[in-house]
Amino acid sequence: MAGLKRIAALFCLLAAGNAAAAEITVAPGESIAAAIARAAAGDVIRIERGHYAENLLIDKPLTLQGIDRPTISGGLAGDTLRITAEDVVIDGINVRDSGDSLLHQNAGIYIRPGAHRAVVRNCALSYNLFGLWIEKANDVRIENNTITGKRDYRSSQRGNGIQLYNTTGARIIGNQISFVRDAIYVDVSHHAIFRGNRLHHSRYGTHYMNSYHNLWEDNDVYFNRGGLALMEVRNQVVRNNRAWGNSDHGIMLRTIQDTLVENNVVAGNARGFFIYDAEYNTLRGNLVVDNLVGMHVWAGSKNNQVERNDFIGNREQVRYVAARDELWGGKDGNYWSNYLGWDRNGDGAGDVPYEANDLVDRLSWRHPLTKLLLASPAVQTLRMVGQQFPLLRAPSIVDPAPRMQPDRKNWRNWLGKHYPGSR
Repeated sequence: MAGLKRIAALFCLLAAGNAAAAEITVAPGESIAAAIARAAAGDVIRIERGHYAENLLIDKPLTLQGIDRPTISGGLAGDTLRITAEDVVIDGINVRDSGDSLLHQNAGIYIRPGAHRAVVRNCALSYNLFGLWIEKANDVRIENNTITGKRDYRSSQRGNGIQLYNTTGARIIGNQISFVRDAIYVDVSHHAIFRGNRLHHSRYGTHYMNSYHNLWEDNDVYFNRGGLALMEVRNQVVRNNRAWGNSDHGIMLRTIQDTLVENNVVAGNARGFFIYDAEYNTLRGNLVVDNLVGMHVWAGSKNNQVERNDFIGNREQVRYVAARDELWGGKDGNYWSNYLGWDRNGDGAGDVPYEANDLVDRLSWRHPLTKLLLASPAVQTLRMVGQQFPLLRAPSIVDPAPRMQPDRKNWRNWLGKHYPGSR
């Protein structure tokens, strides 16, 4: 008898599983909202190609599966889709035309508090104020979407492409985001992965605030005002990214600790790195090439390990503002394309320390036209005189044994990638 009861229970579970996997198809002229209302938790709603003018509330675990990319339009009011249930999947749908209230944070898809494990993939989100607003929802996956904002609005009046607030465990992978305020805005959100995204034509490519233990990897950030901005954060890993052609900075490290920044390409920006109030970080193996300023370092940025970076062809390699010298490259050295020292024993390390802020550098900051003479014998003599007389010397970045050759042999491929019209 007990065995029969167990078999009956198993059949009940199988029947419940089959019921949860039911499919409902919505054709043009029919209502997606009505399909959601009659669906059971776990159902798949298949939406055929067409135009659906609806604002949807998804309040149960469902999958909305687009067939040949249907379009859901919010009619320029409120949120186009609002998700309040856990385990909702949105796949292959054009989601557009949210309202434009910054006060109410109108979004193409608003993932509300508690809507954990939501998945949005293979969608196109266009002409929404915020593409996705994700609030207090953990373990969301946002993958392979194209997000564009309200391009005719001023930058300050747009929302962000993806907004994360008070979340844990997000996976933001393979998205292309443009013409929004900030492509990805991350606030009080931890243990997230941002990988393989392309972020361009926005204010910031990404903007971190008060967020910890996140990975930023293999992203392209270009033609923004600022590329990657890490502010008031710690324990980040930023590696193998490309930040190029941004009109202000490529990567900003501001009020940041205990972070690894490695193997990134930072090219053609006004400032490659902007480092402000940053301590106990590691910058290693980065290519900093063809920026107006390679690294702008100030506001007590110290105790950072800066090793095996290539500084090539920046108009100013480092702009350093501080009261005392800061040692970089104490272990492996960095490469500086304007280094004038020598390597007598052929060990690949220079015999004369490199100093970033010498007399000639300060003269060129105050009188920019002197840059026209930087290769002249007179200016080189002035640089040597400054090295011999300590009274003329300013606090500087000092690399005691700079490398004689760069690690990145393909650095020429990154020349000339500037913000349109900037030079």
